[in-house]
Amino acid sequence: MSMESSRPSRDGPCAGLRVLDFTAVISGPMCTQILGDLGADVIKVEPPSGEANRYSGAPFREPGFSGMMAQFNRNKRSLVVDLKSDEGRELILSLVPKFDVFVENYRPHVMDSLGLGWERLRAIHPGLIYLAINGFGSDGPYAELPAYDMVMQGLVGLMPQQGGEGPPRLVQGSVADKSTSMTAVSAVLAALLARERDPEGRGQRVEVAMIDAYAAFALPEAMVSRSFPPLEGNPESGADFFRCWETADGHVVGVIIQDSQFAGLCRALDRPDLARDPRFETMGPRFQHYGELVSLLAEEIRRHPSERLIERARAEGAPFAPVNDVDAFLADPHVRHRGSVCELEDPRFGTTRYLAPPIRMDRTPTGIERHPPRLGEHTLEVLSELGIDDGEIERLLAKGTIRGTRSED
Repeated sequence: MSMESSRPSRDGPCAGLRVLDFTAVISGPMCTQILGDLGADVIKVEPPSGEANRYSGAPFREPGFSGMMAQFNRNKRSLVVDLKSDEGRELILSLVPKFDVFVENYRPHVMDSLGLGWERLRAIHPGLIYLAINGFGSDGPYAELPAYDMVMQGLVGLMPQQGGEGPPRLVQGSVADKSTSMTAVSAVLAALLARERDPEGRGQRVEVAMIDAYAAFALPEAMVSRSFPPLEGNPESGADFFRCWETADGHVVGVIIQDSQFAGLCRALDRPDLARDPRFETMGPRFQHYGELVSLLAEEIRRHPSERLIERARAEGAPFAPVNDVDAFLADPHVRHRGSVCELEDPRFGTTRYLAPPIRMDRTPTGIERHPPRLGEHTLEVLSELGIDDGEIERLLAKGTIRGTRSED
């Protein structure tokens, strides 16, 4: 599959929206990438040196273009502006009224110090949606501390549980960053809806703090036993519920909640008698005796090879699955059928593999219409579209306020 070299006509649900993106690494770039997948025109504003993703996450296809850049910055155009210069900041102020959404993921007060904070921007564009993604929010004892995914994982409280009987363990992936991104997308879309419904078309400042977003994403199950004042004898079965089952030749994952699913698993294990046991027959008693049930099931599951068990469990309606590594996921027949991962031809680097946009819409489809940009690849194109005349563009180039290259894709 390939993409057109000319500028695409966007037809996603956010087509017509313009997003000014001042973000780096994951929490911000993933948010704006999703908005781009939904059809928004996302302009990624970078310093002359480029953002951090360009230099991390091998493999590299050329200096300043990494695998990290590819996976978090598709459907964007790159505009290089030196925000340390007065002229660079004035250029951004002149462009802001042409945009719907402004996104940044700096520490609090950084944008204010540049003269690009919310109060300044709303004075020139009252309809602007200003999204601030940060670690700890704009106030509180941690507000000015640097924040990264591992820091949030340590704070939010699940690392001891992830480690089980061993030392605390991190989730091997930027789960706090990515859950923050998802939260931020929903926040932007809600703010845009509120603006549309407002008779005066007013925008607003939206703040998404990683510590809040990750806690809201990660802790609902842990909060179940903490929802009410504790009662003596309340069972704690979380560790048994989220478990990996050992088989005769490996491991599987699966869970039984509904009575029909439990009965199906018992048939798959050749133990239909367990489904008639008064302790396990229905959901209420089954959860009361879950510890006993786990021991019985673990012994039975160990008798079966993984592939045979999964086949039989699925045939009986019990939700079980293999424990895939990433390559096995990519080769999975259902993943391939769905196109959950797609390959597109990038004229610069050849075949490039992306995770497909997970939202599918009949009338306003999402899609990947732009490969991630080289640094400054669209500076001249974007400024010209936004009404900056050629003479001014040449002057800013000569002074080093902006950096631009001609698009090659």
